[in-house]
Amino acid sequence: MTALSYPSKPVPGDRIAVLSPGAGLPGLFPRPFELGLERLRKEYGLEPVEYPTTRRMGSTPQERAADIHAAFADPDVKAVMASIGGDDQITVLPFLDRELIRSNPKPFFGMSDNTNLLAYLYTTGIVGYHGATVMTALGRPVAMEPLTADSLRAALFTSGPYELTAADRWNDVNRDWADPATFDAEPVTRPGHGWTWVNADRAVEGRAWGGCLEILGWLLMADREIARDLSEYDGGVLLLETSEEMPSAVEVFRTLRNMGERGLLQRFSALLMGRPKTWSFECPNSPEEADRYAADQREAVLHAMRVYAPNTTIVFDVDYGHTDPQLVIPYGGLVRVDGPARRITVTY
Repeated sequence: MTALSYPSKPVPGDRIAVLSPGAGLPGLFPRPFELGLERLRKEYGLEPVEYPTTRRMGSTPQERAADIHAAFADPDVKAVMASIGGDDQITVLPFLDRELIRSNPKPFFGMSDNTNLLAYLYTTGIVGYHGATVMTALGRPVAMEPLTADSLRAALFTSGPYELTAADRWNDVNRDWADPATFDAEPVTRPGHGWTWVNADRAVEGRAWGGCLEILGWLLMADREIARDLSEYDGGVLLLETSEEMPSAVEVFRTLRNMGERGLLQRFSALLMGRPKTWSFECPNSPEEADRYAADQREAVLHAMRVYAPNTTIVFDVDYGHTDPQLVIPYGGLVRVDGPARRITVTY
């Protein structure tokens, strides 16, 4: 199995690289980006460092790879965080220098399209952190969500076990970043109903792997950053969540079916399924439509798991991924899923 190690953590006062390995959206929507940078400075005591492509849309894969190299190679930079996701980070991977990154390991924080880089770090032997991009988690209007803020602080600065908490309230309805009024009030939240457990008669612990389901599908199709020997994932904890593109239940099932046919799905001892995003500007679902979308996705996941991995412990609606709050999960790090106690503990 790949020997994975946790990179050294920053301390307040250190410099943190802020990159756009996917899309340079800070250039289009500066308000949440600037707000996120301000919180990195004031609430976490870190000094953000930007790079040539951080605020530039249309950067080439080679240019974005050069920024990644510069961030990891700089001894004064102690951590790396993505500004946001995108949709073509997979094109950056062939231009990355694996030995440079392996020789200069640093905590990397990102999600969505950054599943590409997290999977790359996993195969390079470096534990990354799924969650907490600058524009979404740190750039939240008025204040960071408390569970997000606490989880990020623990992941940034501490080492050891951290118990995840189910959100009492959550949100997945966005407002327009181009409208200044968006930042005058906190997002409107709705009640949470805890996590839903399946096959919860055991406690398991393993290394986390996975990420955004759509990105994993692309990696599988391109045959990138997937272990040749699938025993690499034996006993691990599979992380899956879906994006604002809101794939249909049929698409979710087919992706999982293909993972099962490849022999991958059944390798994991547990699946943490992120709370699905059920609203987007392109598909502004009513609450009833949103509930139906989430129920259909849950049934699609259960269908696939019944066929390929019927005994796997599953936890639905874990608060990580594209909804708010956005808990941080150590990618490649240890995750303990305790069914009888209904507890999830990660090791930062």
